[in-house]
Amino acid sequence: MIDLRSDTVTRPTPLMLKAMMSAEVGDDLIDIDPTVIALQEKTASLLGKEAAIFMPSGTMTNQIALRCHCSPGDEFLCESQCHIYNYEQGAFAQLSGLVARTLEGTKGLLSPSQVVGVRRNDDDHLVNTRLLCLENTHNRGGGKVYPLELTDRLCNEAKAQGIACHLDGARLWNASVALGCTLEELARPFESVSVCFSKGLGAPVGSCLAGTKELVRKARRARKLFGGGMRQCGYLAAAALYALDHHIARLEEDHRHAKELANAIAEFPAFELMDRDPDTNIVIFRIAPEWGTARDFADRCRDKGVRVMAFGPQSIRMVTHLDVTKTQIEAACKVFREVSKMA
Repeated sequence: MIDLRSDTVTRPTPLMLKAMMSAEVGDDLIDIDPTVIALQEKTASLLGKEAAIFMPSGTMTNQIALRCHCSPGDEFLCESQCHIYNYEQGAFAQLSGLVARTLEGTKGLLSPSQVVGVRRNDDDHLVNTRLLCLENTHNRGGGKVYPLELTDRLCNEAKAQGIACHLDGARLWNASVALGCTLEELARPFESVSVCFSKGLGAPVGSCLAGTKELVRKARRARKLFGGGMRQCGYLAAAALYALDHHIARLEEDHRHAKELANAIAEFPAFELMDRDPDTNIVIFRIAPEWGTARDFADRCRDKGVRVMAFGPQSIRMVTHLDVTKTQIEAACKVFREVSKMA
């Protein structure tokens, strides 16, 4: 089965498993775990931040970042299709008592004009606007990348109003490869950055939140509150360390595969691509209602050995990753051509 539903479906490679099995570990919650410390230091260095903290998931790193920047009743700003707003169960409200104000982007990207004058006035009747959240790459935007110049302008405008900036960089590795710039350059405008190891990098579990030492100190306390404290998690950290050392440069291959998938989908007028030339490893397209539904397409592909994700009533998402070879991509394209004729 060729699984294109997500880059989270990957399994550890044999060498990654070897690194996990040989990891030096300790109790990360009551003492130290040397492998976790090594991962946190490496991640902070790559992102150009003072410190980082390892957590089980990107949802936790995002939500703890919001909690560290904001107090109950405060407001944060985010793009309307972003992960924090759509895929984290409104945890910002449930766990931290925060309010989200959404801004409508273009393929997930905001424009600087949308942030001009966005902070609410100092008025006892109003919430306090504390934080701007961006997502790079943008999942529901089809893996769209925020250019460096655009993030700089957005964050500078926010900071001029006293608003801090957080980056959901779950797939920041992909953005770095696509733009040909460093992770530090992408992270520089933000007070906090969340990165994920279990997507394109292929580790089984884990994310890091990076920022100042003071922010990480607060995050460690919140991680315990949220149930994210772990014991001998150096086995998981070892997988992430291996991924950082060996799986970033190869993301370019995933990006090429995504373009091949998009080329195949573009052959059929019943399918409308979000991006004819995807930036990174995500391909999203809409199916004309007269052809059928997204579920119909996904079911027919599955019956022929390819798994894709119904991303809405008429939308399909496909994500390339290290477990899918060029030969499998070519086989998947052949299946799409066959399925497209089954209306």
